[in-house]
Amino acid sequence: MTALVWRELRRAWSSGGLVLPIAFFLLVAILFPFAVGPDGRLLARIGGGVIWAAALLAALLPVERLVTPDAESGVLDQLVVRGFSDAGIAAAKMLGHWLGFGPALLAATCVAAALLHVDGAALGTILIGLAVGTPGLAALGVATAALVAGLRGAGALAGLVMLPFAVPLLIFGAGATGGEPGAIKLLGAISLVLVAGCPFVAGAAMRMGRG
Repeated sequence: MTALVWRELRRAWSSGGLVLPIAFFLLVAILFPFAVGPDGRLLARIGGGVIWAAALLAALLPVERLVTPDAESGVLDQLVVRGFSDAGIAAAKMLGHWLGFGPALLAATCVAAALLHVDGAALGTILIGLAVGTPGLAALGVATAALVAGLRGAGALAGLVMLPFAVPLLIFGAGATGGEPGAIKLLGAISLVLVAGCPFVAGAAMRMGRG
């Protein structure tokens, strides 16, 4: 299992799977002040929501590379033949995917917060929320990748599949930055449900894809 996680990390680092989401995330943070104006108080008030929306959209970018290349090359078949369960493969992919973009996203958030005039206290809350919520995003990304693997227009379909399920993460993540009581707990609960359930959804989808 450790080898599978490390393999996902190597792929993320070598194929641009890490650079592109982080670059997109920072690009949104750079462009947003141009759209709403230079009002620092306004940017600080909406900065948490902007960061969460950018993180959600950035998490969509690497979805196509998570499952489809392995399914098309027969790697998934070989892993199953060697005794790995589909759910176990999906769990390893989720962990590797999160390690590939989660910590880098947290570091990039500090830069985005400066661009959006977010103060230190709010930044701490945002970082805690992202640390809690990004594992759920990673799990949802792998499950979505498994569901759309091999389909024409998989990238567009991934957005249609993933975004509705990611809305609760976005709502409670942004709510936590605005001081909503209990938002961080609800965010953690939703993220935990996704992390616990998505390996089985992704595993079932990969199994059906082989059949």
